[in-house]
Amino acid sequence: MTLEWEQVIVDAADPAALGRWWAEALGWAVVDDSADEFEIRPTPDRLPGLLFVRVPEAKSVKNRLHLDFRPVDQAAEVTRLLALGARHTDIGQGEQSWVTLVDPEGNEFCVLGQRPGG
Repeated sequence: MTLEWEQVIVDAADPAALGRWWAEALGWAVVDDSADEFEIRPTPDRLPGLLFVRVPEAKSVKNRLHLDFRPVDQAAEVTRLLALGARHTDIGQGEQSWVTLVDPEGNEFCVLGQRPGG
């Protein structure tokens, strides 16, 4: 197979603001900060990245794709992300071991708990 995963595209009302938020949340590097496309990566030369692109419509329903993150300390990471501007959300997940949050534009993501058995 010759495919390489380059990036995930995230629709945004304000690509630069949302991209900066995710760069801070993840500790990633900004590699393109133009007004209509804002790209971040783990390091400038490491893939995949997140590319935030301007779209005219607002988000209106639950994402069909979302990101999951597994920190060392779930509670501390949720607290940190909330302080950055994330919010709790209920998308019908019920009581789970993960915490579902949304970024400043309402995109869902999950902060997982400790890996089973580890």
